[in-house]
Amino acid sequence: MQTMMTYFATAAFGLEGVVAAELKRLGMKDVRGEMGGARFTATVEEAFLCNLRLRSADRVLMVLGEQECRSFEELFQFVKTIPWETLLTKDGKYHVSGKCVRSQLMSIRDCQAITKKAIIERMRTHSGKDVFPETGAVHPIEVALHTDVARLTLDLSGDALNRRGYRTWNGEAPLRETLAATLVELSPWRPGMRLHDPCCGTGTLLIEAAFRQGHRAPGLTRKFAMEDYCFFPKEACEAIRRQCRFDFEPERISGISGSDIDANALDLAGRHVRQAGLEGKIELTQTPLEQLTLPDEQGVFLCNPPYGERLSDRKTCQKLYREMGRLKARHPGWSLCAITSDPGFERAFGRRADKKRRLYNGRLECEFLIYK
Repeated sequence: MQTMMTYFATAAFGLEGVVAAELKRLGMKDVRGEMGGARFTATVEEAFLCNLRLRSADRVLMVLGEQECRSFEELFQFVKTIPWETLLTKDGKYHVSGKCVRSQLMSIRDCQAITKKAIIERMRTHSGKDVFPETGAVHPIEVALHTDVARLTLDLSGDALNRRGYRTWNGEAPLRETLAATLVELSPWRPGMRLHDPCCGTGTLLIEAAFRQGHRAPGLTRKFAMEDYCFFPKEACEAIRRQCRFDFEPERISGISGSDIDANALDLAGRHVRQAGLEGKIELTQTPLEQLTLPDEQGVFLCNPPYGERLSDRKTCQKLYREMGRLKARHPGWSLCAITSDPGFERAFGRRADKKRRLYNGRLECEFLIYK
């Protein structure tokens, strides 16, 4: 299926530009960042490649149509114009989600119900069937209305793209894999440089850095919703997955390490490293921050330290931030990067960051601070 279609790679707020840059590097066409993600033009095969290789995006959606709809009847007729019979299997489960922002049609539930009704009516007309059991694979469909413009999309990813498959255990404050990959991208670190996470927790930052260094596609070992769709080009996409497997070069991974004071977190990190297929590639040690000294003259410290959201934790976190300042002083040739929601981080660290970027860890507004 070589037909060019419009797609939308969704992204957390503030990451739209990062995802757009990724899409351009992957060779996608007509890429432009928008609120909530980046739009691009591609074939179905290329959309599958995006599912495999995008590091910072949340999902890949196929844009089926966009039209102004000011009444439920207009929405119904619009949905019926989409060739659903070429997109959905007859036994598929048509799951319709919705969202409405600043539109006359503000009832999300009604928009979902009308969309589902129009899909079924279109399928009945073109398939000759009256009953659709919905016993097959799930087909996630979204109807989104923004300023009276309705956009219909088909989710090609299924589970969010942060579900890489290597993290089946979570620590106390897990960092989403997509955000971890973004922090690796925004940091001064580049493959071939030394990288250490002094608060590594369950190891997500280290694994995402190793994936990048080894050219390992993040979605290499997982399945995507589009693989159950009737238009999915199985042979062509399996060839793309084989090429991604071939491109993975674990022997390129070196110089990545992490430490933590929490033995339980380090145990989880070790499990995640093994599940990611990186055993022996990432060094983990139980080392208090105040005792950490690395022999390398240059490198990058990259970490997600505790934020001290609870009052009882703030003093402990302030002490930790001071120790991070001392860590940086012991390693003058190293850069240090940290994501935090604590406005007192810089004061405790001992100086202002050289560079800042606002990001969101879930719904928590944070700053990514870079000390060069």
